[in-house]
Amino acid sequence: MRKSIVAPLVLILVLLMSACGGGNDSGGSSAPSPSSSSSSAAPSDSAAPPASPSSSPSASAAEESGTRIYESELGPVEVPAHPQRVVVLTRFLTGNVMILGVPLVGVDEMSKQNPNFAEKLKDAEVVSEDNLEKIIELNPDLIIGPAEVKNLDTLKEIAPTVVYTYGKVDFKTQQIEIGKLLNKEQEAKDWVADFDARSHKAGEEIKAKIGADATVSVIETFNKQLYVYGDNFGRGTEILYQQFGLHMPAKVEEATKKDGYFALSTEVMEDYMGDYVIFSKDADQDNSFQHTETYKKIPAVKNQHVFEADAKAFYFNDPLSMEYQLDFFIRHFLG
Repeated sequence: MRKSIVAPLVLILVLLMSACGGGNDSGGSSAPSPSSSSSSAAPSDSAAPPASPSSSPSASAAEESGTRIYESELGPVEVPAHPQRVVVLTRFLTGNVMILGVPLVGVDEMSKQNPNFAEKLKDAEVVSEDNLEKIIELNPDLIIGPAEVKNLDTLKEIAPTVVYTYGKVDFKTQQIEIGKLLNKEQEAKDWVADFDARSHKAGEEIKAKIGADATVSVIETFNKQLYVYGDNFGRGTEILYQQFGLHMPAKVEEATKKDGYFALSTEVMEDYMGDYVIFSKDADQDNSFQHTETYKKIPAVKNQHVFEADAKAFYFNDPLSMEYQLDFFIRHFLG
């Protein structure tokens, strides 16, 4: 078997690399950008969708031997026809794999800490792109990572490795691509169609209740800084602004146009707060702004239109997280 020969060689390479020094752990959160290797203070979300990768016509021949050819961003990759031991190195794709029922043996730390994932990931190990020995021990048959993943060539020697650029395509296209990779394209398309129908229906009901012109802001604190988010940055933004068709305040739209998020000072935060505010709240962060008079005077606060969500379950825009977010919005907007 290829893997039995490769693994010892890879281990030797790993030890040599370790002696030369390691890199950053992409599984941790270091900025509000969603694409930090990623999901987390913020998921970096938005870019013009290019031609999406897909399954190659030559896949049928390879599948006879238990493999398929998947056309990835970096070119064709021979992958298992039915993967059973998947490692995901980016928190922004863990839920995409889980909802399709494919077994995960290794995930990043933030995915493991997500309360919505806890039960399904109870047997999965925490891994990172820097801990190659651990990945080898898990004997994966497929590795999924972010485009900026380190040690890519070494990972490819351990198992077929496919990477994705965060935000390169919208959340629906991304799920269909994961479906193609895992040989579950129809299941992925079914989820997209069903979620589209349910979220659009909920959006119409919410607009009928709060008014079609009502504005909504999404905020979160990270490293003692308050942020507001645009229309494609996880934390339910895709649902609120894309699926529901709700509006963000004009200042938020302008401020988040470039990066997808914007840092706020206490002095000006009122200018960026909509009629309704979704606060993706991490109890481990500094949320002292909530005790200021400036915050307490904001209309949404006085009208009890601030809805607090658990940030650890709210960061991402994978299908499982979005199901949780949709349910959260229905309960809080429609009661």
